[in-house]
Amino acid sequence: MKIKRATGGFLIMLVAAGSCVAGQAQNNCGCGLGTMLWANKADGSILSQTMQVTTNGILGNQTFGITSGTLGCEQPESIGADDRTFAYVRDNMDGLARDIAVGQGEYLETLAELLAVPVESRDAFADSLQGNFSQIFVTGEESAAVVLERIVTVTG
Repeated sequence: MKIKRATGGFLIMLVAAGSCVAGQAQNNCGCGLGTMLWANKADGSILSQTMQVTTNGILGNQTFGITSGTLGCEQPESIGADDRTFAYVRDNMDGLARDIAVGQGEYLETLAELLAVPVESRDAFADSLQGNFSQIFVTGEESAAVVLERIVTVTG
């Protein structure tokens, strides 16, 4: 019986506290299908925001929304609108990391082509990436979107 009272009291406290942060749902939850589906029902409460975030997380759609500029997400300006480039980085992270580390290679050449780096600038492009390897691959657990964002930033 004590567990039920404690749980009920905790939920009431969460809902009440959630009303203090009304209007922050979009900032807290980000974009994605969950945010869009629950938007009309969103009241700024923790429960409402939790439903949005949980839906986004379960469906794993925020990365897609960000890279495609859909689902209420804005596509970052520094990442090209080319889905092929993102897919290439995502599918070839290990080989690309090796090529960037040594400053040359097939994966790096293909990336330069996808990013439309002029042939005469490709050596400088490769050198820039090699010199900034530790800024591109900070933890080794980066997503393709993060890696591509950092590549464009260091070579931009």
